[in-house]
Amino acid sequence: MKKEPFVTKAQLDEIIKTYPTPFHLYDEKGMRENMKALKEAFSWNKGYREYFAVKATPNPFLINILREYGCGCDCSSYTELMLSDAIGATGEDIMFSSNDTPAEEFVLADKLNDITHIDFLEKAIGHIPETISCRYNPGGMFKISNDIMDNPGDAKYGMTTEQLFEAFKILKAKGAKEFGIHAFLASNTVTNDYYPVLAKT
Repeated sequence: MKKEPFVTKAQLDEIIKTYPTPFHLYDEKGMRENMKALKEAFSWNKGYREYFAVKATPNPFLINILREYGCGCDCSSYTELMLSDAIGATGEDIMFSSNDTPAEEFVLADKLNDITHIDFLEKAIGHIPETISCRYNPGGMFKISNDIMDNPGDAKYGMTTEQLFEAFKILKAKGAKEFGIHAFLASNTVTNDYYPVLAKT
């Protein structure tokens, strides 16, 4: 896919006459088209739902555009949970995918009816949620074609395959009923090949 800017230099020169830099310029038309294409691509899966990483662009106006297409909020901090709550995203609208998580963040996430660490989570909020997600780390090197994209084996977050199965057994015994898997195996990749390879891992 060829990626081109959605605005020309001449247009930018006109914009800065009214709005001096710095500013953020977003392509709303492109966002809407991409969300429609994403929904269509996964229309075969009736249970599919996209969750936008709030930390990527913590702008409530943009997030609300994505929510028009059924997108939820992927939150990784207390502030992101608060932002999502402020725009009306609660319950299954939120996936809490934090890493080094203080107890008060689990407490707020639970109040908004959310997700994710077993003993620490149970101690922090007093129970295990019925819907929960675990982060998966297969280890080794993550490759696309012959290119090494990242080294999950060196990452400090995520469960191995064996740990994931064991965690799901423990969580089920503690009352969890619906399970998700979260995986993030390469940072700053812009290739479209990333997602098919990730899904097969």
